[in-house]
Amino acid sequence: MATSSVPESSMAESDSSCVGSDYAEIIVLRHGETAWNADRRIQGQLDVELNDAGRQQAALLGDRLSKEPKISLIYSSDLARAYETAQIIAARCGGLKVVTDVDLRERHLGDLQGLVFRDTAKLNPKAHQAFVSHETCQEIPGGGESRDQLRQRCTSSLQRIGNKHRGERVVVVSHGAVIETLDEQASPDGRSVRYVLNASVNVFHVYDDGKWTIKSWGDVSHLNQTGYLQSDFGRYEKSG
Repeated sequence: MATSSVPESSMAESDSSCVGSDYAEIIVLRHGETAWNADRRIQGQLDVELNDAGRQQAALLGDRLSKEPKISLIYSSDLARAYETAQIIAARCGGLKVVTDVDLRERHLGDLQGLVFRDTAKLNPKAHQAFVSHETCQEIPGGGESRDQLRQRCTSSLQRIGNKHRGERVVVVSHGAVIETLDEQASPDGRSVRYVLNASVNVFHVYDDGKWTIKSWGDVSHLNQTGYLQSDFGRYEKSG
């Protein structure tokens, strides 16, 4: 898949109401905060609900998006923390339809799911070593995905959505490792992995020829009332 990235200096530009006919503008959001996020506990594909702060973050996301140019549809991971975020946004945006897509789920992290990250090396050294391996084909014991497997399913999902919605704006609600993988796919310059904070806004332009660009990244200006997690737990290696 051919990819490209806009210069960092242009990422703070405000949204335009005009979407070209040859691409889809996809607003990719990380779900709101959960109690496990706050505890630094690995979620993976375990179904953890939003906490009260996460629901407030989702409401603020919805209020923000309701004031922006028209959104056609919301796609969401089927995991509760993403789906509830999507439903709250949909209600705030006039009752938008939410479509679930299992390919937008968080990376399956095998035997590490449910553990606090700082304890993984001690409690399950084999799974921990697989997790931190630089080999992208390395699967995690207990049914966990490799990074290559994650990349294949989530980039294919975003491209399918882009192909279906050329000339439109749509929302995707997903998870930290998924969004960071999408960022890597759209960034051929080898930039290091960037933070993906809960309830952050990341805007992609997806073309039908496989080219992707990033219009904006990591915007949490709508969360001034709630704050957000600022630790390194939001990074790819630990997001869960």
